[in-house]
Amino acid sequence: MTTPIAAADRRERVVFAIAVVMASTCVAQAFGRFTWGVVLPGARDDLLDGSNTLAGFFGTVNVTAYLLGTLFVSWASGRLSLVTLVRIGLTTSTVSLALASVAQSAVVLAVGLFGMGVGGAIIWIPAPKIAARVFPAERAGVAVGLVGSGIGIGTAFAGQLAAFLGRSRDAVDVWQLVYRIEFVIAVVVLIGTLTVLRDRGERPTGGGGIGGIGALRTVRGWVPTSVAYAAFGFSYILVLAFLVARLKDDAGFSSARASAMFSLVGIAAAFGGISLGALSDRIGRRVTLTGSFTAFAACGLIILTGQPVLVILASIGAGLAFSGGPALITAHIVANTDANSYGPAFSAATLAFGVAQMVSPQIGGLIADSAGSFTWVFVLSAVISMVGASAASRLP
Repeated sequence: MTTPIAAADRRERVVFAIAVVMASTCVAQAFGRFTWGVVLPGARDDLLDGSNTLAGFFGTVNVTAYLLGTLFVSWASGRLSLVTLVRIGLTTSTVSLALASVAQSAVVLAVGLFGMGVGGAIIWIPAPKIAARVFPAERAGVAVGLVGSGIGIGTAFAGQLAAFLGRSRDAVDVWQLVYRIEFVIAVVVLIGTLTVLRDRGERPTGGGGIGGIGALRTVRGWVPTSVAYAAFGFSYILVLAFLVARLKDDAGFSSARASAMFSLVGIAAAFGGISLGALSDRIGRRVTLTGSFTAFAACGLIILTGQPVLVILASIGAGLAFSGGPALITAHIVANTDANSYGPAFSAATLAFGVAQMVSPQIGGLIADSAGSFTWVFVLSAVISMVGASAASRLP
């Protein structure tokens, strides 16, 4: 029989474990990857000679590194425990944030963004499984959603931080100061991860096939799952990477207002993963994920109006779908794998996601420079998002 003290102690351990995992994904994803969308205009004008194409290329550097990090996890998932992978990823992200925070050249910034991409992948793949292990199986959507909420909180923080600093400092200096503050937070989170997370030694065995494809093929509906994840990878990054630049360059928003809209995406994302995850636990992943993709496409098109009220509403909707989409896909994989197959299977699915988001920023930057605006970038995002909705509708 479980005593009240033992139950309270377990709840405390669960809360601390979830909080640390959320903070780790916040640093690796929100700070290490999505902050680039906030600081892009400042870094572009400061180090990249104002080129959207080059800024898109730097985004591609980050997501290419994410793909390589995914390959590393696919190899390491049978050799290193889940907690060890999180620690490696967070250390990589923290060091890379330090590089970006002091970069005085495009080369140093590129190295920092590359390291952030690698760290983001190494953390994101094991984090949902660590969260899910402390929840009942039927609440996997909530567990994974909580991990995604950490990304939303960090994204909101980055946007608000940039907006606050933009009102009080030279805009050219703001982008690097944002990275410096995030680096300090990352150090604190790294210390917490090293001291709080307990390594249970979970180590998936081999047999996942090349790149984990064999393990992925055991997941029910693995083809539509992979297509949906790839579509998400291509479509979401076009909106997040170029939202601030779109509102500033095309809609006449000030730096502070544009950053505030990015913060709204993050605030909504803090609730999107857990709310859509809980909803999917009740009505099913297929319906919820299809609706999420459709909503994201609609919100991207509404942002193009440039009307403040509509942009606010669309930013909130995009944030909900942004964190909800991957949470639902991940929850589907978690629910259809065991401790042995999860790591290789999720790594393989993330390969499709990684390839899509690797080419997306570069294409977006080229389109923006050739068209003279970001309109067609957001239209392309909506089209690919609807491809994702079609795939999601075919989940079992």
